[in-house]
Amino acid sequence: MGVVGGEAGVDHPPPDPVVRLEGLTKDYGRHRALDGIDLTVGPGEIFGYLGPNGAGKTTTIRLLLGLLRPTAGRATVLGLDSWRDSTAVHARAGYLPGEPTMNGRLTGRELVSYFAALRRRPADVTSATGLADRFDLDLDRRIRALSRGNRQKLAIVQAFMSDPDLVVLDEPTSGLDPLVQQEFHQLLGETTARGATVLFSSHVLNEVDRVADRVGIIRQGRLVAVEHLADLRAKALHRVEARITGPVDLGPFRSLDGVRDLTVEDGVLRCGVPRPSLDGLIKALGRYPVADLSVTEADLEELFLAYYSEASADAA
Repeated sequence: MGVVGGEAGVDHPPPDPVVRLEGLTKDYGRHRALDGIDLTVGPGEIFGYLGPNGAGKTTTIRLLLGLLRPTAGRATVLGLDSWRDSTAVHARAGYLPGEPTMNGRLTGRELVSYFAALRRRPADVTSATGLADRFDLDLDRRIRALSRGNRQKLAIVQAFMSDPDLVVLDEPTSGLDPLVQQEFHQLLGETTARGATVLFSSHVLNEVDRVADRVGIIRQGRLVAVEHLADLRAKALHRVEARITGPVDLGPFRSLDGVRDLTVEDGVLRCGVPRPSLDGLIKALGRYPVADLSVTEADLEELFLAYYSEASADAA
């Protein structure tokens, strides 16, 4: 039992979640787009929401922000019911949709001024100006004259300009060059450092790997996994290639827990093995003259595909 907040011997309850989904379900006629999603996301967390098109990511986001009414279950943001208290939720959340729609006749400055007026927060215009300078965005140009990348920058500015407690981002770096992406990732870190929460969906798995604390993997409307990235990597298979001189008895390798895809071809042993079995693998290799050895950790894309394969097998 440690000292928390200067009080020895006092256990403090964990903070209330910023996002809570309970049995969240959405039907479109006979099609079930979302099926009983349960999820909590805490303050100061970056949560990556992964899945291919049609898996239910955008439907989840729209339900969370009160833009759709759930068929069953409930979504809350900061203790507010997303559907019943949607106006209050919008006042405390920033949102970047996957395909932002903006009035092309307005300038960027007119757009951010409009959002500031909606929230009755005139100081947000000053915040938006600072963010625009940071992303090298000219707010005085007409939106219809902006490139795709600059429109995306403007969408990022409007999502962050009010210093929201929750930022929901749907494919946030689409159309951004690498330098701007780097600045955006820094902004994410600053946002969570002040205690705000970020939930974002993305197809760019390397980006999720770089910035997220936890990830949720959704498949056909169901949440098939929620993991800390460190825990996910611990379960990941390491890809091993060893060039061995002479014949190899595969028996000791097959007996290792979790070994997969074990082959020997042209003197090269290949397999996938989880981290806890690496030591046993190295010891088994020690019985042979090894000319070359390569061990690589699975990246997030491999982990994502592995979860989808397992979910498909379970469904079958």
